[in-house]
Amino acid sequence: MKLQERGAPLGDLASHELPPRVPLLTKGINYCEKTLAIADSEIRKLRHDPTELLTRAVQPALWLLIFGEVFTRTRAIPTGGLPYLDFMTPGILAQSVMFIAIFSGIAIIWERDLGIVHKFLASPTPRTALVLGKALAAGVRGLSQAVFIYLLAWLLGVHLNWNPLALIGVVVFVLLGAACFSTFSLIIACLVKTRERFMGIGQVLTMPLFFASNAIYPIAIMPTWLQAIALVNPLTYEVEGLRQLMLGSTVNFAMLGLDLIVLLAASTVLVFIGGRLYPHVVV
Repeated sequence: MKLQERGAPLGDLASHELPPRVPLLTKGINYCEKTLAIADSEIRKLRHDPTELLTRAVQPALWLLIFGEVFTRTRAIPTGGLPYLDFMTPGILAQSVMFIAIFSGIAIIWERDLGIVHKFLASPTPRTALVLGKALAAGVRGLSQAVFIYLLAWLLGVHLNWNPLALIGVVVFVLLGAACFSTFSLIIACLVKTRERFMGIGQVLTMPLFFASNAIYPIAIMPTWLQAIALVNPLTYEVEGLRQLMLGSTVNFAMLGLDLIVLLAASTVLVFIGGRLYPHVVV
């Protein structure tokens, strides 16, 4: 009222009493910048220790070179006319991405012990941006595995689809799969809080998730109870999407869209839950 008595216009009164509104676009840009900053800090760790990529490549190489070559000759598993090595290559890529992502949560426990988590929580960075940045970094690790598996599969004579759009689709599915399982891993780390318990739970979960999917055999030959588990397993949808994009000359866009929606929905829900639980890692 005093401003009005002095002759101040109503516009000036509003500008003094109401804080300026930050445009939604600016908020979105800031959110993306903070997410990329977290991802960049994680990727720098990988540049300082590239041997991690080599050690992670051993397991998928053994699956393709030994398991794949042997079962290709037995022809014991129906693959719809595909050579078994071709059939399992997308599954091994999905498995490799999952294994990398699901053990990434242990870094949260290390960061808590070093006090890094406390610094993150004291910053204005949204909790979901912290979680999403770590998920994106796990996706970059997964892409490095994809390059290795593509090269090895090509040397083994797997008939891969080199269409640029299919390759872009593979990148999207690898990133989404890594985001889904790395965020799931972070949630576990927030709940168990110790490295020993985390490693135990991680080892218990990885192989059941792998075998309860269509990574190395089709769902049709599974028992009914295992089919039900496979249908709610995100790895199944990642494998199905990768299989269409890596091998198929024609793509079933309805099925591919379903696979994409399931992975996107699972990742979104897990990122939201991870953002809510992230502060509890220090409790």
